[in-house]
Amino acid sequence: MAHEFDGKSYAQASTHQREWGTRLIEELHLQGSESILDLGCGDGAITAKLAELLPNGLVVGVDASRGMIDAAIPKTRTNLQFVLMDIDDLEFSDEFDVIFSNATLHWVKDHRRLYHRVGKALLDKGRIRFNFAGDGNCSNYFRVVREAMTQEPFSAWFADFQWPWYMPWIDEYAALVRTTGLSAVRVWGENSDRFFADTDAMVRWIDQPSLVPLLPCLPDSLKDSFREFVVIRMLEETMQPDGRCFETFRRINVYAEKP
Repeated sequence: MAHEFDGKSYAQASTHQREWGTRLIEELHLQGSESILDLGCGDGAITAKLAELLPNGLVVGVDASRGMIDAAIPKTRTNLQFVLMDIDDLEFSDEFDVIFSNATLHWVKDHRRLYHRVGKALLDKGRIRFNFAGDGNCSNYFRVVREAMTQEPFSAWFADFQWPWYMPWIDEYAALVRTTGLSAVRVWGENSDRFFADTDAMVRWIDQPSLVPLLPCLPDSLKDSFREFVVIRMLEETMQPDGRCFETFRRINVYAEKP
């Protein structure tokens, strides 16, 4: 199920996502004429950075959230396009030199299907570079939201809740990627634990994107109180003596090529 984000609010809360994405771009060593597909382009900030490096190339950013695409579209230019599209519905064929994804693929449940479609979309000798959340990510937040979901009067509304995130063990994921037919496969973990500058920064991150898949489960009369419970408990759990807030961010990095 696609989740609907507020692209403008996300832009204000995604400092660490932009930092990770900028570093990934630097690793690509682009020549300036590549065609690139950005999976989960969000508000388009990182996608636009890619386009700046491709005067003779093209970048296509896709995202399943209308709110994200609406925030991204003003960045459109001759070599930069944005498309409302669920990653599960990719239908490209032999079109891209690079398929890139930053801080998105933990929202995609079926990665075997993902790699099948990515393999079709890549040109021969094309490459992928992914970074997404792995096991151990957001340990404080997940502990708090699981606690919140068991509290009255919220618990009944989560009786059939399906966990929306896929954050595998690194060894498990490396084994999966090696079955996809791609070559030069490298899969590695990364500790990107982060201190949020202050409580406002932490709360912005809780609101966008963290609470997005949870609030639609609740009636309007309970959404504010659920959010308040999560925010209060998160600040209790993560506040440091210097006023910053700490959260664990554990990443899975992937590089591979199409033979």
